[in-house]
Amino acid sequence: MKKLFLGLILLVCFASQAVANDKTIVVGVTPFPHKEIMLIAKPLLEKEGFTLELKDFSDYVQPNMALAEGHLTANFFQHIPYLENMNKERNLKLAWVAKVHIEPLGLYSKKIKSLEELKAGDTISVPNDPTNNARALRLLEKHGLITLKEGALVTARDIIDNPKGLKFVELEAAQLPRTLVDVTAAVINTNFATEAGMIPSRDAIVIEAEDSPFANVIVVREADKDSPAIKALVKAVNSPEVKEYILKELEPKGIVAAF
Repeated sequence: MKKLFLGLILLVCFASQAVANDKTIVVGVTPFPHKEIMLIAKPLLEKEGFTLELKDFSDYVQPNMALAEGHLTANFFQHIPYLENMNKERNLKLAWVAKVHIEPLGLYSKKIKSLEELKAGDTISVPNDPTNNARALRLLEKHGLITLKEGALVTARDIIDNPKGLKFVELEAAQLPRTLVDVTAAVINTNFATEAGMIPSRDAIVIEAEDSPFANVIVVREADKDSPAIKALVKAVNSPEVKEYILKELEPKGIVAAF
C-alpha cells in the first residue's frame, strides 16, 4: 500500500510538471538576429500565458538534434532547404511552422573591394553544409564568376566553367569570418557576418536579392505543430511588433521580413 501511495504521488508530480511545461516554450537559437527577434516575441508570449526560455547554439546541427530528442520546444536558426536536407540525412521528423526573415548570403573580403579585383587562382571560402554551400556557389554563378551544372545541392565539383581558376575552401559557417585574413574573399551568412562586426548592406561586395527563397523559419517536431504553445509562438513571431523590429533595426543591415 505504501508503494502504491508513493507511486500515486510521483504520478501526480509528473503530471503537474507536464502541465507546467506546457506553459514553457524552450527555443534553441543561434546568435544575431534570431535571439534578438525572440526577445521581441517574449513579452507577447507572456501575454498569452507562456514563458519563453532561450537556449544558445553556435552551430547548425545541434539545434535540430536537440529538438528531435525533445530537449527543445522549437528552434529558430535555419532556412527551409537546410531543414529538408537535415530531415533527409538524419531521418528527423521536424517541420517548419512560420517564416520570419531572410538573411541574404554575401561575399566579403578584407583584400578586395569589387569582383573585378579577383585574380586568377584566388581562394574563396564557402559554407560546408550542403544547402548553404550550393547557395554560396549559386551566388557566385549569378555574378559571372563560375558556371555550375543544374541541380539543387551543387558543390565545387559541379563547376563546369571557372575562367579565373578560383579555388574554394569549405568550412563550418560560423568559422568563415575568421578566414578573411587568409583567403581573398568569403561567402558568409548574414548572422555570422554581423557578429564579426560587418554590416551586410555596407560591407558585402555582392549579396543575395530580397527574393531569396531561403527564409529563416520556426521549426518544431511534426507531432507538436498544432499544439497551443506552437500556435502562440507562431502568432508572436509573425506579429506586427516583430515585423516593426525587423523593418527598423534589421533591414538597414540587410535582413528583411519574410511575412
